Amino acid sequence: MPGLPTLLLDLAGTTCALPRAEIREILPLPRLHAPPAAGGPLAGFLNLAGEPVPVIDLAALFDLRAAGDDPYRHVLLARQGTIAFLVDRALDLVQVETDALRPVEFGHSLNGCVVGEFAWADRLVHLLSLDRILTLEERTRLDALTRHATMRLARFEPQGARPA
Repeated sequence: MPGLPTLLLDLAGTTCALPRAEIREILPLPRLHAPPAAGGPLAGFLNLAGEPVPVIDLAALFDLRAAGDDPYRHVLLARQGTIAFLVDRALDLVQVETDALRPVEFGHSLNGCVVGEFAWADRLVHLLSLDRILTLEERTRLDALTRHATMRLARFEPQGARPA
């Protein structure tokens, strides 16, 4: 039977999972730029090759705990690279058998972000979808903050350093 490569995550003591295909990279917590306008689940911006990438603290977003400063957390860079997510730990990469994965109806979680469930080590693990974690309004506000961070970084570049 084919399975789904799945990354297990710890979010404030809650085990969740993401399809491995949705993650481009797993990074140790880098230094983040947290502008004064940032707050709530926005942990700050990661500088990725000169471009600001917003980093969302998943435990804070899901209201599992307030945003924290644990230096041993991990950042998951999404496949498309335009957003990253802060987790307490990337626990393990497992193969979830297709018949062990139970689908979850769209209306049973906010924005349908929980797409499935499976049993692992005597726990029920929620399989999340990165595309559904943020609502349209949250994405719109995050895009505005990212544009502002991009413009702010551009002001520090020497004249003529960046092609138009």
